Amino acid sequence: MKILIAAAGSYGDVAPYTGLGVGLREAGHDVALAAPEAFATLVGDSGLDFRPLPADPRVDPRADPRAHTEVDAPGVAAGVRAAPTPSGPATRRSSLLAKAAAFVDRLGDGLADAAAPGADLLLLSTTTAPLGWHLAEAMNVPSLGVYLQPTLPTGEFPPVVGSARSLGRWGNRAAGALGQRVVDRLHADAARRLRARLGLPALTQGAQRRRREREDWPVLHGFSTALLSRPADWRPGLSVVGNWWPHVPSAARLPDVVEDFLRAGPPPVFIGFGSMAAGAGERLGELAVRALHRAGVRGVLQSGWARLSADGDDVLTVGELPHALLLPRTAAAVHHCGAGTTAAALRAGVPAVPVPVMADQPFWASRLTALGAATAPVPFAELTADRLAAALRRAVRDDALRTRARATARAMAAEDGAARVVEAVARIADGHRAILDQLD
Repeated sequence: MKILIAAAGSYGDVAPYTGLGVGLREAGHDVALAAPEAFATLVGDSGLDFRPLPADPRVDPRADPRAHTEVDAPGVAAGVRAAPTPSGPATRRSSLLAKAAAFVDRLGDGLADAAAPGADLLLLSTTTAPLGWHLAEAMNVPSLGVYLQPTLPTGEFPPVVGSARSLGRWGNRAAGALGQRVVDRLHADAARRLRARLGLPALTQGAQRRRREREDWPVLHGFSTALLSRPADWRPGLSVVGNWWPHVPSAARLPDVVEDFLRAGPPPVFIGFGSMAAGAGERLGELAVRALHRAGVRGVLQSGWARLSADGDDVLTVGELPHALLLPRTAAAVHHCGAGTTAAALRAGVPAVPVPVMADQPFWASRLTALGAATAPVPFAELTADRLAAALRRAVRDDALRTRARATARAMAAEDGAARVVEAVARIADGHRAILDQLD
């Protein structure tokens, strides 16, 4: 089949789909990945066809394209970054929604352009599904959800974007349904314009969602059941299949400078904030060095969008490196709890120090702590050298945390999320061939 995967957002929202795409290509499919232009090299290096999307998650789409912003909000803000300001939560939410609407406004045309060469099947991420549904309708092709977050309402836990505190079964479901309506409103104008461009009859975004729900539109969720099992009250068609991982070439190796540092002493602690905290690198670097020294451990700092950096005999700053190669050789991982980094640290079997910023990160941080594989979360806004040092000491010395992390890693190793998606695509392909045979 000719397959188009569509993913938008930060590195963690896109990179896992390179591994999924490679798995599908090895199964004999022709695979293209549509993603923001910033990830052209990432996609190209995996051997997949790249199709650019116009929305760059590193910038505010309403403003100067050179200006960097910082906070992720998958599922509600469609991957847009919004820098926290001192003007209060209500103002921040309003600003985030405005930026999300601008992001979505550009995404519709980008998806249509990416699909213009044609496809037999669309695989849609959390951020691209709301508009991708209309695209699949116009193209008259099947589509499949491949989500990294559990965005559908359930009574078992609160919405992943928002408070990590349970509201009770009724409250959790009600909050989840409200979140869906917010997403529909954000996509309403873009969906209307996209349908007009595609020559489709008028249909509201809410009606499109309800149509998909009635049809039990299939969604495969790419996270581990060891971290979060499938809610019992989900409708048919929703599955939790295990992670699909960023593609790492078989010949890939860590740079010599990293290898030298790792061999020069005991396993270091990894510290990285991914796409968070843009522009705060110098302050965070100084804070991290103080915490590492107070905890008596070495550290590898990943620069990320914060441009984190520090110098010293016991500290090494690195750029983008495959977590699959680096994290298994660390003593613990300090991270922002994006879905991808959370999974990568668990896969490596190392304890975590969760430092969530916002969006789905407090949710994943709470799951890590409840699992027993992490210290108590240290919210980013409350991060100090003393608090980080205390958490680091526990993370590297508490055998119970390491034991639980390793047990979870073994459970994750028994899962193959990409293979489950390949199986689902094979079933769709069989149905597609049967229809073609009937037409012949």
